[in-house]
Amino acid sequence: MTNNLSESTRKQIESISIDTNLPLVISDADEVLLIFMERFEIFLNRQDYFFDWSSFKLTGNIYHKPDNHQLSQEEVFSLLDEFFEKETQSLDAVPGASEALDLLSSRAQIVILSNVPIAYRDERKRCLSDHGMNYPLIVNSGPKGPAVQALSVAVRAPVFFIDDSPNNLKSVANVADYVRRIHFIHDARLAKLVGPAPDSHHRTDSWVETRAAIEEELSAAGF
Repeated sequence: MTNNLSESTRKQIESISIDTNLPLVISDADEVLLIFMERFEIFLNRQDYFFDWSSFKLTGNIYHKPDNHQLSQEEVFSLLDEFFEKETQSLDAVPGASEALDLLSSRAQIVILSNVPIAYRDERKRCLSDHGMNYPLIVNSGPKGPAVQALSVAVRAPVFFIDDSPNNLKSVANVADYVRRIHFIHDARLAKLVGPAPDSHHRTDSWVETRAAIEEELSAAGF
């Protein structure tokens, strides 16, 4: 399925070195390593918009305060691009993320797989590095299954994928079902809107839980 990779994602993956004998942890960024929704909601409020919190998606939940206009997908994408332009480099870290990855890095390789727009890759990299998460960053677009497969297909050790999106977890399950999938959502308000992803092996809401789940499986596998 790796032929579904964009050329940009493929080149990024080819540029990093993966040890096929070591466990691999592939982590999303927004709402897993970095606090997205809290900052995005502040950004919306400053521009006279509000987020409705009716469902686990952006399109359909953003409204213009003065006239209660529901933003279309195109309008939401435009706002998102403006948000990423202004805020990508200064997002706060999810509590415990840096410390957990640091501890896990003694037993596994770490790769960050983010769907931030490619134009803001350098800003995302700087933000993560500023928070002590200076790991290889792959910027993807669309479903993450093909990228996870390309990163992990040759690895002869446990592989873990962490993401807040049930769709991305399903995408990985469809093409790389050997990967252990963790459904992690930092923002409690988002977490209440969606149950554990059907295609996940674990549902966690903190890095204490996430690290414990990974370490338990690593120990059971002899790593």
